[in-house]
Parts: sequence; structure tokens; C-alpha cells
Amino acid sequence: MGLRVAVQMDPMETINIAGDSTFALMLSAQARGHKLYHYAAGDLSYRDGRVYAPVRPVTVQRVAGAHFQFGEPETFDLGADTDVVLMRQDPPFDLAYITATHLLERVQHETLVVNDPAAVRNAPEKLFVLDYAEFMPPTMITRRLEDARAFHAEHGEVVVKPLYGNAGSAVFHVGRKDANLAALTELFGQVWREPFMVQAFLPDVSKGDKRIVLVDGKPAGAVNRLPKAGEIRSNLAVGGSGAQTELTPRELEICGALGPELAKRGLVFVGIDVIAGYLTEINVTSPTGIVAIDKFNGTDTPTLIWEAIEARAAARA
Repeated sequence: MGLRVAVQMDPMETINIAGDSTFALMLSAQARGHKLYHYAAGDLSYRDGRVYAPVRPVTVQRVAGAHFQFGEPETFDLGADTDVVLMRQDPPFDLAYITATHLLERVQHETLVVNDPAAVRNAPEKLFVLDYAEFMPPTMITRRLEDARAFHAEHGEVVVKPLYGNAGSAVFHVGRKDANLAALTELFGQVWREPFMVQAFLPDVSKGDKRIVLVDGKPAGAVNRLPKAGEIRSNLAVGGSGAQTELTPRELEICGALGPELAKRGLVFVGIDVIAGYLTEINVTSPTGIVAIDKFNGTDTPTLIWEAIEARAAARA
């Protein structure tokens, strides 16, 4: 039986259909007979114990410039009128994002929300990963310049990045003789109230930053993201390029350690980042990479994700 799927995401007009993971999921859902509805996170409303959103039925096709068509708008009670809510809006992981998780948590007893909103809220990418520190490079979270200086002195080269950043934004490499750490710490303190992350620099980042996708706790595939010349950031959003890859024994070990907990928390679609065998982030908010993975490997990750969602929805019926 087809599911009624409400997709909480960014505007349909803005997505790049060539590589967008949400669009790939929508195409797959439509092919499986599910009915799709679109709305934005900012459209959520709470009233009298119910959570509502103005939705528009949507059909999709892989045709650039004509990739979607909306039907007539209507208002959905997300608990009563949908079977699945896909929470797929892009970060930043800010108070608006957190508020959306609180509202969607109120429909979880009636509707399957993927990923689980409470689990998403409790697992920000650069903090949840600390639960698996044994797989990480040396890492510090701080706002204190003196602590960052001591860490820099110990490790020689470091990477500094905002705790709630995304897509490789505001990631800085501080070399051994770099005199900018103080100014950088001052800048981070002015822009963000939160602490920032400092990690030992991994020179092998030039060989790639591997995005591994796990579906219901099991590895589904990976793509190796290579930085462009003169860059340390390999995110595809900042000009990195993708390459075919396979999982190493170390990466399978990492997946084996994370997987059961991800499935237990209802984190159905997760992307982890691994550089030179070191785990750097666990992405649960709106993971990407499945289009590139399937392109290189001839796989069908959206089908794996929908099979996992359908099994969870059936178990709730």
C-alpha cells in the first residue's frame, strides 16, 4: 500500500536535481507508489495539541527546469493525514531547526518521522561523534584561546571549524608557524556564541574525505571526496570532486561500532565522514552523497532507504 509522505525540505525551485539526495529519495518514493507532499519547516504550526502544515501535492521527474509539479495546496494535520514525514531541510542546525524537531516530536506517536526528530536534536554532527572518540583524531572543543594555543603547540597543525557549521563552511587550516590562531579565535567568538572545534590536521585529507552512508545502521556505500587544488575542504558543495571507493577494514569497524546505536535511535539515513581512517563527523540532519555513491557503484541507495522506512512504518501499523 502506498504511503502518504510529507517532505519537509527547502524550496523545490532551489535544488540541484543532478546531485540532490532528497530529490533522489522523492523519485524513488514516487516509483514505489507513495504519494508526495511538500512543505517548508517554517510553515509548521501547533494548535490545540495538533501540528499542522500547509502542503502541496508534488510529482517529480528528472528533467532540469521542469523537475516538479505542484497540485492544489491543502492543510495537513501531520499526525492524522500522513504516514511518513521526511525531515530533509538543510542546516544550519540553529534554534529554528531545533524548534522543528520539537514540533515533529509531537506527532511521532502517530506518524513515522525520519530521521527521528528527538534523536536528530540530541545528535549534532560534531558532538554526537564524541561518543566514538576512540575512532577520532585528537579533538578539542573550546572557546578559550589559551587552550587552543596549547592544543596547536602539541599537534603542530590543526583545523578549526564552527561547532554547528555545515557543507565545509568556515573551516580553517592553521599551520605550524601560522600566527592567525588568536585572530581566528576572536573572530569565531564574535560570530558564534558556541564553542568551536579544533582537530589535529590530517595531511592525508589530500587523498580524500570519505562519505559513508549507513541505512538503518548498515553501511550502504561510500564516495571519496577529493579537495580541489589549494584546498583542504573536500565537500562537494565547495568544489570537491567525487571518486569511487570501497570500505576498508577500519571503516567497517567504525560502521559496526556506530550502526546498532543509529538504528536504535531511529536514525535511518546517516552519513559519516572518515579521513585516513579517522571518524570526523556523524551527519544526521540532512545527509547527502547517495547520488554520487550510486553513480560510482551502480547501487540503488534510495531503495534501501525506502525499504527501511516501509518496514518501520509497517511495524507501527
